[in-house]
Amino acid sequence: MEYFDIEGGSVMRGEFTPSGNKNEALPVLAASLLCNGKVVLKNVPDIKDVRVMIDIIDSLGVPISKRSPNEFEIDASNLIDKPLDKELCGKVRTSILFAGPLLARIGKVMLPLPGGDVIGRRRLDTHFLGFEKLGAEYSAVQEGYEIKADQLRGADIFLDEASVTATENIIMTAVLAKGSTIIRNAASEPHVQGLCRFLNGMGAKITGVGTNVLYIEGVQNLEPAEHTIGPDYIEAGSFIALCAMTGGELTVKNTDAYSMVPVLNGLKKIGINCELKEKDIYVPQHQSLKIQKEMNTSIPKIDDGPWPSFPSDMMSMAIVAATQAEGTILFFEKMFESRLFFVDRLISMGAQIILCDPHRVVVSGSSQLYGTKLDSPDIRAGMALVMAAICSKGRSRIYNIGQIDRGYEKLEEKLKNLGVNINRNRA
Repeated sequence: MEYFDIEGGSVMRGEFTPSGNKNEALPVLAASLLCNGKVVLKNVPDIKDVRVMIDIIDSLGVPISKRSPNEFEIDASNLIDKPLDKELCGKVRTSILFAGPLLARIGKVMLPLPGGDVIGRRRLDTHFLGFEKLGAEYSAVQEGYEIKADQLRGADIFLDEASVTATENIIMTAVLAKGSTIIRNAASEPHVQGLCRFLNGMGAKITGVGTNVLYIEGVQNLEPAEHTIGPDYIEAGSFIALCAMTGGELTVKNTDAYSMVPVLNGLKKIGINCELKEKDIYVPQHQSLKIQKEMNTSIPKIDDGPWPSFPSDMMSMAIVAATQAEGTILFFEKMFESRLFFVDRLISMGAQIILCDPHRVVVSGSSQLYGTKLDSPDIRAGMALVMAAICSKGRSRIYNIGQIDRGYEKLEEKLKNLGVNINRNRA
């Protein structure tokens, strides 16, 4: 079993370039099956979830070649009716994203139950309601779902929730459906926008990108294209928060300033201030972290929600950062009822946190954290624990780091380059 061995007290300094956005790469990989020809994907992060998605594509008999560590060529010209691998699909939540492309290309799909993080209930209803609106039928079978359609037709669809993966799945189904589709209450996160740009690059007709209403005119087929995955704004936000916690100095290179605004606005409430320099973000050293009170001097709150709200994936890291800031702040996690349960690990390290209920925690900052042995429960909580260990007094061991590897590319190498005392060892 691999673990991270971390000696606390490091100060981060240097330059860092975020990897490709995990949450864009995964749906784009699935969408490559829609193309009647070759696609080339660049800046694909080398992480465990991406490797599983690639293995699923390979298991379907689709030729996929690795041009470089972060570049792939995929040719789904001769896509055939072949079942999805149950074991592989059970490893990642985003295996459900193969439903839309296979339904659009082949007209049917046997979808095994997806896996993923255990951060609360993650309903699938919105996906299937969208498929049904487009003319598909579905039924629950042993250990999965059967979906089929004689002909997909465009429809006016109002999503019952602004689900990111449901929006992506319905987009991928609708681009090859006959006629026009409108998706209302659509998710508009940067990774959804990236998927739309990829599809439009292959000849899809999607307008309204970046808004909550998407208009799609179906086409007969999609053509070969190249696409570069955008920078991971969650990884960038994680490193910004960690740098400020250590009192260090950091330049984050080649970011998307538009995607970073909700993240930076949330971190500013904790007293983390940054400077935007074209595509770079500069974190000044020796920041005095102080939680910013509201105008009426009440305790401030950071709550998450669909884009452009503060992203749920940043909540765990923001909570850890708040433990090192002067003052008190409330975090309201609205999207997942189990995401906040990791705070018991932080409390064991000395953090002053009250878990009010599954969705809310109150953090009183300026806590001295102490190193200990920890276990990573999911991707984001795992990164948060790494951050806590780096700011702790003494040594920490973090186990189950395969969870962290699912979302962060070569994390220990990047941190070492910035002066952090971290090593990957095997028990």
